[in-house]
Amino acid sequence: MLLELCAYNLASCHLAALAGAGRIELCADPLQGGTTPSIGTVQAALGTGLPVFPIVRPRGGNFRYDAEEVDVMLRDIRAFRELGCPGIVTGALRVDGTIDAGLMARFGDAAGPMRVACHKAFDEVPDAAAALEDLIAAGCCRVLTSGCQATAMDGASTIHALVQRSAGRITIMPGGGVRSTNLRQLIAATGATEFHSSALTARSVHHTADELEVRALVAALAD
Repeated sequence: MLLELCAYNLASCHLAALAGAGRIELCADPLQGGTTPSIGTVQAALGTGLPVFPIVRPRGGNFRYDAEEVDVMLRDIRAFRELGCPGIVTGALRVDGTIDAGLMARFGDAAGPMRVACHKAFDEVPDAAAALEDLIAAGCCRVLTSGCQATAMDGASTIHALVQRSAGRITIMPGGGVRSTNLRQLIAATGATEFHSSALTARSVHHTADELEVRALVAALAD
């Protein structure tokens, strides 16, 4: 069982390492749902010793990108590869809401040997099963999803179906409202083995993860 902490700053990265998280998804701009972090921030985060997967998302809003945006994303991917990141997190959709498998494959080619995970753009697709097959064909290693619902608890049945369908070909990682208070229920309902949380609570300041919550999440996964 593994906890991926969604970190919006270096303080959260250090907490992730201290409290026993297994991986960091590093993002900037939490008010936009996460955008590409700076090179310096990624370099510093790698110093924690945890695997750091920076998000590659040039802006908030939709996940349909024009040629100039794609060029920037490819440049960021190559820069993160040069830094020694083990992987990146990204996602792209077509106008009809389906996975842009061709563009995801281009991102994968640029990333090699880094691994490519798909973020919650997945939750906007019209057909989750078809989208999963598109990501597998594009070579993605993991997909973050709340089961196409507002929270992972709401989408638990869909997540379970995706775990079954994946048959080990790709990791299905529930995210969206994942907290220590519902994690054991999510484990039982979905059959997933990796979980994603920002660990933000009422105690959090400046979008920094709550250390007590991170520790509680890790403990729930260790039971």
